[in-house]
Amino acid sequence: MQVTLKVLAGPYTGRIFVFDQHDTFLIGRNPDAHLCLPDDRFFSRNHCLLEISPPRCFLRDLGSTNGTFVNDQRVTEAFLKNGDRLQGGETVLLVEVGVEAASGNTMQNRTTRPQLAVTRPVTVQVECLHCGRRDEAEASAPDERLTFLCEDCRQELRRQPQPVPGYDLVKVLGRGGMGCVMLARQKSSGRAVAIKTLLPEVAVSEKAVQRFLREIDVAAVLKHPNIVEFLDRGCDNGMLYLVTEFVDGPDAAKLADSRGGRLPCAETVLLITQVLDALTHAHAGGYIHRDIKEQNILVAGVWPNLIAKLTDFGLAKSFAQSGLSGMTMAGEVAGTLAYMPPEQIRNFRDVKPTSDIYSVGMTAYSLLTGDIALNLSPKASVAETIRAIFDQPTVPLRERLPEVPKQIAEIIDLALHKDSTRRWQSAAAMRNALMHAR
Repeated sequence: MQVTLKVLAGPYTGRIFVFDQHDTFLIGRNPDAHLCLPDDRFFSRNHCLLEISPPRCFLRDLGSTNGTFVNDQRVTEAFLKNGDRLQGGETVLLVEVGVEAASGNTMQNRTTRPQLAVTRPVTVQVECLHCGRRDEAEASAPDERLTFLCEDCRQELRRQPQPVPGYDLVKVLGRGGMGCVMLARQKSSGRAVAIKTLLPEVAVSEKAVQRFLREIDVAAVLKHPNIVEFLDRGCDNGMLYLVTEFVDGPDAAKLADSRGGRLPCAETVLLITQVLDALTHAHAGGYIHRDIKEQNILVAGVWPNLIAKLTDFGLAKSFAQSGLSGMTMAGEVAGTLAYMPPEQIRNFRDVKPTSDIYSVGMTAYSLLTGDIALNLSPKASVAETIRAIFDQPTVPLRERLPEVPKQIAEIIDLALHKDSTRRWQSAAAMRNALMHAR
């Protein structure tokens, strides 16, 4: 499946952009935009952002002055479908959704190569694997086998997950957008484990499920004292699950909440240096986390013997790239999105270790202050958050918390630089700086 954007009018008439994986596409006068229109006075600097996960395409206007239009109607958000026309100023783009028909050719994202022949996806009947309810979904071919859970069953499985073969459920530890986390006991060994269930948001092919499981297997090779150990994974009755070691302690967000919303500087530095240790190991092997935040740092022990364990390595990316999610950022709350650096929003697929450094800086900032390093209201929309990430300077740490030692504040502020080339260039460098700060 792929999404194609054809420029029908404007300075870039004739250009074609083809997407066959989850990606983002920024339009505006910003020189870093994928479709940069510097001389069009009708465009804002960061005008609109498309999030594409074939066959789905989601448009979000970023508070532009002159608006974004779909089929001549001004919109702030919209799911785009085959044949829709997207317009801003004099530029018009046609959205095409299809299945690549020319065998032996792989279209690359954001290319201007001649378009290959594509066919429309077919509509097929699918059956919920949990309750049997029937619905319609798009497929690449009439005989493609799809994994499907209806919305009611997804909600029910988030509330009360079904048993996982080989494990006895003890209790539900937490619930999130993709599923829930359970404490369980492995039947064969009696070992306490954590099981994270993942519920596909849309009907997906068996190939997509297997691709996701292979991605998880790749990340499972990471072995480090500060990375949650991966034990098992599988798919049962439409529900994907990951089994990891059980960490007997809260995540860093809950730990901070238990202290009134903030952690002391010494505790924060201890946890963050351990996270940076984990990232040093992972980055050396070519792995990027992409979703560092307090909720993904589990904490065992008590002060001064706290042990941080980084969890969910690459999970958000693998889930999205395999087509199992809806729109990753469309479903994100603005508070989680705020931990992403600008380049991760512009180029979701192509992030570097310095992107994790930014997220570590935002996490440290939040643990110390109880707030993020952007001037946003608690009710800020996703569009407002994205605009702030692109355009706002971060708030220096000592403006929010003057008592933080100057050297530590400078280390965290440097991690949050909007220009990735001016951040700490490695997790080890940032860790060493924190270890020697006074």
